[in-house]
Amino acid sequence: MGPVKVELLKQETQYQLMVDGKPFYIKGAGLEWGSIQSLAEHGGNAFRTWRVDNGENTGLQILDEAHKYGLMVCMGIEVARERHGFDYDDAAAVAEQKAIIKQDILALKDHPALLMWGIGNELNLRHKNPRVWDAVNDIAIMIHEVDPNHPTSTMLAGAEPEVIERVVARCPDVDLLSFQLYGEIDKLPQFLSESGYQGAYTVSEWGATGHWEAKCTDWGRPLEANSTDKASDYKNRYIDCIAADAKQCIGSFVFLWGQKQERTPTWYGVILDNGKNTESAQVMQYLWTGKWPKHRVPSLSGLTINGLSGQDSVHLIEERVYQAEVLIGNPSHQALRYRWEIMAEVDKSVESDGGDFEPSPEIIWSESTESSTAKTQFAAPSAGEYRLFVYVEDSHNNAATANLPILVKPTANVSLVGLMLDRLKKYFAISA
Repeated sequence: MGPVKVELLKQETQYQLMVDGKPFYIKGAGLEWGSIQSLAEHGGNAFRTWRVDNGENTGLQILDEAHKYGLMVCMGIEVARERHGFDYDDAAAVAEQKAIIKQDILALKDHPALLMWGIGNELNLRHKNPRVWDAVNDIAIMIHEVDPNHPTSTMLAGAEPEVIERVVARCPDVDLLSFQLYGEIDKLPQFLSESGYQGAYTVSEWGATGHWEAKCTDWGRPLEANSTDKASDYKNRYIDCIAADAKQCIGSFVFLWGQKQERTPTWYGVILDNGKNTESAQVMQYLWTGKWPKHRVPSLSGLTINGLSGQDSVHLIEERVYQAEVLIGNPSHQALRYRWEIMAEVDKSVESDGGDFEPSPEIIWSESTESSTAKTQFAAPSAGEYRLFVYVEDSHNNAATANLPILVKPTANVSLVGLMLDRLKKYFAISA
């Protein structure tokens, strides 16, 4: 095996990525520990990593697996973040970091599955020292010296014009920029116009509306869209904001082909932790191939507790029994399995920042049923903050998901008036 020549060319007003002389549009996903085989089966042609060694597989193992399934890799290079305490005024530390990175480049540069290098991830997030961009440019220069076959990029949080201008000014040797936007992806054309950036770019993270962008309950917990609403967002954002730019955009990496805990275990992954496909994964297959899978994921239209949705900021009283219902559409009329869980909310003291590690909260209660009714009853746990989850699974490795935050109050704090109002709410909800 030997390296492939990857070039970024400008043809009149349009940028084109070329792999061994053939046009290559990135139909990719962010993939850390997810299934490379699954991505290939859904029609993807590339994925990006955040680091060379993810703790489970080395960079070489990742590239070998990608090559096995015909995929290309934007190999992420871990570059220290200022928000984690790295000092870019420390010349010795910066030089040491560059030397370590060089060894990774030398080890992987000739692999045929290598597409490009991603130098750092969201280094602009809450940074103050502009010398970080000098370090990024020095890394790009070094890469070009030892690896003439692969372009370089750096992945930015958002696409604010002032950030783009700063990076362009201090990183002339970086070949293209990569932007990471979620709910604000529709503003990308405006940001590019205001910055004056006319180079090539990828959208290296995009997908569901971010938890920091979502509406919240009256006690401040973000509301996650159900899997059907997310799938609609994925489809519209790809068509309207990514594929629509045929001049500068050379493709994208949807986030995330796999699963991670970030506020919830279902917020960002298009694949669940048990390997089941969500509606968003099927949407990506359609967008990449023009074909839907034979067996479609059940669609959801809502999740309620005693008739109340997340928008209602659901307050419960400990030990009382409530009824949950998920509203579904099942075009194939197949038997479905309903998996219900109540999970504690992530303690605010350990909430992740910028995608960093976040511990998975405790599951307080769970129930699995196979029935024609999409309802269950549960007793509210002890006072605190929780989420009720439902997973609607079919027999074809697909699942739909929804959740809503709940605030459970202690019985002792319930006034007589409050008790009467609660009973009235239940009565009218059940009667309806």
